[in-house]
Amino acid sequence: MRITSFYPVLMVDDVAGAAAFFRDELGFETTFEADWYVSLRVDGGELAVLDHRHETIPAGFREPVSGLLLNVEVDDAAAAHRRLVAERGLPERLTLRDEAFGQRHFIVEGPGGVLIDVIEPIEPSAEFAAAYAASA
Repeated sequence: MRITSFYPVLMVDDVAGAAAFFRDELGFETTFEADWYVSLRVDGGELAVLDHRHETIPAGFREPVSGLLLNVEVDDAAAAHRRLVAERGLPERLTLRDEAFGQRHFIVEGPGGVLIDVIEPIEPSAEFAAAYAASA
């Protein structure tokens, strides 16, 4: 098997609202839009949102998304924090901070309780630098 594409699909209550969030707040562009499904793209990735009640979802699995963390890498986490938290008022769930494992990041809450971890890669501490694969 050869995988030709890979992207998450968020099962949500409000497809239009979730799609608008990813377009307005994170700069995604719509590549397909129906009332029950929206496909989105941004440089470096794709994402889709789907009405969790849609008939293509097997019975017993039609609950909205929960327990999900989406990582979004940016070139300036502090600027993204100012825009998303200070200016746009998104609910901040983890304050902006530097991590020894090589990230400056913060977490905001998106539609349906999905967490968005906004990450700027930074130099890791010597302890963590050794854990990175040479090709990464």
